[in-house]
Amino acid sequence: MFLPYYGNFPLRPCRTVAPTTRSPRRRRHENDDGMSTAEYAIGTIAAAAFAAVLYAVVTGDSIVSGLTSLVERALSVSF
Repeated sequence: MFLPYYGNFPLRPCRTVAPTTRSPRRRRHENDDGMSTAEYAIGTIAAAAFAAVLYAVVTGDSIVSGLTSLVERALSVSF
């Protein structure tokens, strides 16, 4: 319990009361708890498109040959 002091005399113990109304900033975002179905669909399509582009880049001839030469060079190093 918190006893606030005024000068040398303690005041009555005070009790914290939650506000009954929400602030305008909080009220504005109150109904935005998560993604809607349309947002999930757009996010899924974007993730699939990104995966397709990444797959095309990684399976390209230059990347495959570069990774192959890197692995061969790493395996041929003598310790």
